Amino acid sequence: ATVFAMGFATRVAMSFGGGKPGAFRENLMYNKERVFAFAMPLGTVTDEWYANAAGAINWGFPTIADTPIPEVLPTGICTYEHVVSNIPHDEIVAKAIEVRGLKVTVSKVDIPMSYGPAFEGERIRKDDLFFECGGGRTLGVELTVSKDMSEVEDGHIEMLGPDLDQVKEGDKLPFGMIIEVAGRQMQPDFEPILERQIHHLVNYVQGIMHIGQRNIMWIRVGKAAVEKGFLLKHIGKVMHAKYHQEFGNIVDKVQVKIYTEEEKVKEVMALAKDVYSKRDKRVEGMTDETEETFYSCTLCQSFAPAHVCVITPERAGMCGAYNWLDCKASNEINPTGPNQPLEKGTCLDPVKGQWKGIDDFIFKASRQNVEHVCAYSLMNFPMTACGCFEAIATILPLCNGIMVVNRDYRGMTPSGMKFTTMAGMVGGGNQTPGFLGVSKHYMGSKKFFKAEGGLKRIVWLPKMLKEEIAEHVKPICEEMGMPDFFDMVADETVGETEEEVFAFLEAKGHPAFTMDPLM
Repeated sequence: ATVFAMGFATRVAMSFGGGKPGAFRENLMYNKERVFAFAMPLGTVTDEWYANAAGAINWGFPTIADTPIPEVLPTGICTYEHVVSNIPHDEIVAKAIEVRGLKVTVSKVDIPMSYGPAFEGERIRKDDLFFECGGGRTLGVELTVSKDMSEVEDGHIEMLGPDLDQVKEGDKLPFGMIIEVAGRQMQPDFEPILERQIHHLVNYVQGIMHIGQRNIMWIRVGKAAVEKGFLLKHIGKVMHAKYHQEFGNIVDKVQVKIYTEEEKVKEVMALAKDVYSKRDKRVEGMTDETEETFYSCTLCQSFAPAHVCVITPERAGMCGAYNWLDCKASNEINPTGPNQPLEKGTCLDPVKGQWKGIDDFIFKASRQNVEHVCAYSLMNFPMTACGCFEAIATILPLCNGIMVVNRDYRGMTPSGMKFTTMAGMVGGGNQTPGFLGVSKHYMGSKKFFKAEGGLKRIVWLPKMLKEEIAEHVKPICEEMGMPDFFDMVADETVGETEEEVFAFLEAKGHPAFTMDPLM
């Protein structure tokens, strides 16, 4: 039977590929690249079958067998391996698809809700809310990692813990999601790019709101969605379908694990933080001066149409999920996507971080709402924000310094506002001097508020944030000649009013008191 199929493939190559009879190389190349066939001998392989299988290889068609016949694993004539054997029946179809390089396309997202870009940006208000997780209300984390092909079962969705059909209106649960992907063209550098797509892919679901990323993600589910039968498990189905649709060139298999049990979510959180740290360290040693190209990020424009991030080697995205290398990889995967290369052009101000090429792009990409952006300044044309920032920086005028509060901190700050109140002033694509969304990683950069004097301007941080970034900013403190600088920085144990913070800073001799006025 194999020889008849090869005869048909030959006619296909001649009819549609313009091949000539006897032109074996043209026949091979057409079939290898366009006819995704393979041989699957089941049972004992006879000499005749061996001959047929060997012939199929010359058409670029590999052989996948369920018996222990000799394997031919090096690539060359076929796209990948030539002969793979001893595959169990319950795995042989998936293995054949993998070895031949077939791409699985999921045409429909199998969920009970409408799905599409029209629902991106939908807000779930308090009166419409059934359930929420993450966002400081509960533990919440999402992670995408690459695995070996043998470790991933395509389409497998695992749910451990209660789902929405087991909770009451107003309940909250911890949430942890690990998306494991595998592919012949998949690289670890692509993981954060795929992971950051969770934000808009989940937002395409009608009645669901997703904000943030990494371990500051926040999901709200509306009553109407639950009434129609929506479950957290359906998020896994969304990610499986859309990863195949949008990243089929690099992803061959996708499986999703969702956890709502606190102990398991804590395990996922620990794993994720380790992965995040390793990703962030990749750009160490790179500087903004040595690179002529920066990258844009417009992934969040569905929530803030005027917002554009400019990501440089020394200034990661305020969401904390994308650094310069991530954007470069993202542009390689999708050249027309949200991460576009930007030529810096003439440097207008090296201290504030302003370039003509960047200003020109920002003006166009923000729909003429923002004319100038200074990458290193809080007070002069600061960058805009959407709502996905890890932390917010603002000034404390009495202290002549800057405070930074992270999303997880729920208490009052010396500015007289909580994080949620400040977020309303910073987000939405507004350019508000004195207020800026920042990532935690940026706080360890030499370009962190360079225009205002750098790290020495920091006068107040929540205790949890101080502890989290202490090691990360240690090299900067030592470079300033102040290895114990963090001991001079106030936190909520010292005070939550500007007057209390001022007294503490004065007693410690904080360097902000000797610096030029911020205003």
